[in-house]
Formats: sequence, C-alpha cells, structure tokens
Amino acid sequence: MTEQVDTEGYRFEPSQLAVTGRRPGISAFMRIRDGAFSLEAAIRSHIGHFDEIVAVHNRCTDQTPDILERLVQEYGPRLRVFHYLPPVFPPGSDGHRREPASAPRSLVNYYNFALTRTRFSHVTKLDDDHVAMAEGLSRLVADVRAGRRAQRELACFSGLNLARDEGGQLGILQHEPFAGSGDHWVLPVGPDTYFVHDRRFEVLRHRGLPRRFHGFAYWHLKHLKPEFGFSNYDLASNPHSRYAKRLEALRAAHAVIDLPELARTALARLPLAARLARLGLPVPDRDRLIAERAQDLATRFSDTSLAQLAAGDRHLRPFLGQSG
Repeated sequence: MTEQVDTEGYRFEPSQLAVTGRRPGISAFMRIRDGAFSLEAAIRSHIGHFDEIVAVHNRCTDQTPDILERLVQEYGPRLRVFHYLPPVFPPGSDGHRREPASAPRSLVNYYNFALTRTRFSHVTKLDDDHVAMAEGLSRLVADVRAGRRAQRELACFSGLNLARDEGGQLGILQHEPFAGSGDHWVLPVGPDTYFVHDRRFEVLRHRGLPRRFHGFAYWHLKHLKPEFGFSNYDLASNPHSRYAKRLEALRAAHAVIDLPELARTALARLPLAARLARLGLPVPDRDRLIAERAQDLATRFSDTSLAQLAAGDRHLRPFLGQSG
C-alpha cells in the first residue's frame, strides 16, 4: 500500500538524507507520471537486483497508482510507494525555470523527496521506461556490493534507445542511439548528495566524484510511447521548451538500425576528444565515458541482433509488437 507521508508542503533539507542511519545496500528510486506503458516491466526487471525500489508518483491520470498498489501486494517492503501531492512543473517548462528548488512544486524538491525515502548506502535513479539488461546490471550490482565500484565515484551506465521507424520496424534510434553518457549511475549517499536547480532540469550534486563508465544496463523504451514519450512535458503550454524541439526532430527523423551495425560504426564515429581518450590522453570525464561506451558496445553487441536479444528477454518481449 502507498506509505502515508504528508507531502503537501514538503521542503527538502539535507539532514533528511539520514546518511549515518543507512544500511549497506542499493536503493533505486523512481519518479513517475503516467508511466503505465512500461512501469510494470521496469519494476519487475529491476527489483531482483536492488534491496528496494522507492516509487513516487505525481500527477498521474493513467493506471500508474493501480499498477503500483498491485505490485506492492506482490513484492512487499521491497517496493515502497509514495504519492507526492503538489503538482510538479515538468523539466524545460517556464514554471520549472521560475520555481525555487525548495518549493513544493519544484522538480528538484520532488526528486529530493524521492531520494530521502531511500534507506540504503548506495542509490540509483530508475525511470519507468527502463527495462533492465540482466547481464550488464547484474555485473554492475555485484561489483558495487563487493566494494569494487561506486565507492569514491559515480558508477555510470547507459541504455539503448529503442524506437520504430515509419514502417513500424523496431530498432535502435539511429540519430540518438544512447540513453545516458553519465546521467544514470550508482553512487554512495553523502550529506551533500542531492539535487539542485538548473534552468533546464534537475542536476545531481555529488561532491565532485569522478564518473566511471561500467557498461550498458537497460533498454530505454521512452520513444516507443505515444508522442515518442514527450507527453508529460506539457509542451502545449511550453512551446519553447528544449523538449519541444526534440519532439519535432523525432517526428522528422526516427530511422532505426540494428545492434550489429551500431556496434560496427560506434568507434569509427567517435568525436575527436573521445578518440584522444582511447589513446590515453587526459580529457574531460564526459569524453572518456563516450569512448568507453563505444568500446563496450563494440565488444558486447557486434554479433547479436536486437530481435534475438529481445525474444530471449521475458520483460522486453511484450514490447516487440507494441507501437505508440
């Protein structure tokens, strides 16, 4: 059942992170608005990897609350559900730009509420349109639990953007194949690990921890949703949002390619800074992550088609025939 917490006037304070009282383990936290399309697959594919999933929903008009309540009955305390009541301004909106980070309607305050509900020493952000790649995620989680990863670093991981072309063919989105080059991570929670305001969206504050890439860990289903997954951004009220521009770009070009082709071309198409990283030269973290991501892709996915992988994945299989 949904845990009863008064969120109406909630304002984040760093002390709420309760760092010293956290137990060893990994919490995943979700912020959900109308996630029914893939929410159940996201939770089922990830919950066996983590000590808990904290799911917080806001402004839902679909079956999201019902799905969460049903899954709580199945998974018990491993899945904890909260309803954040104040209507939150979406990223990229005029309201988000204006709203102070500590205000109840701020995206930042909402994210920090979800973070403070977690109870374990390490956390990761999980979206309702992520379906776990079991092998990659298992390896990362095992390394974190053994103390080999995410101790004095952000253990970063990426996903692959699934999409359908104009003919309905499922593949990897050709012009934007990757979901994340360091924005999804596992990290230890410290007293100053929390989200702060950026005019575009929320930004994680993390004490300057270096970012290290640790592989692909999820399929990203966002672009399989209606309107390519941008319906939650209130674009009719925010026509100048950066997400409005991204939606128009997707409407104009959403060709797809298969995994082996992407794997073959990933290293050849690296930007200059990422090429320098492969030579061992010092470059910013982001460029090193891009180089490591391309290498991991070439190593793991050069011989297997998306259809083969999806057909063998019980959580991803139901989406083979779905189209937004």
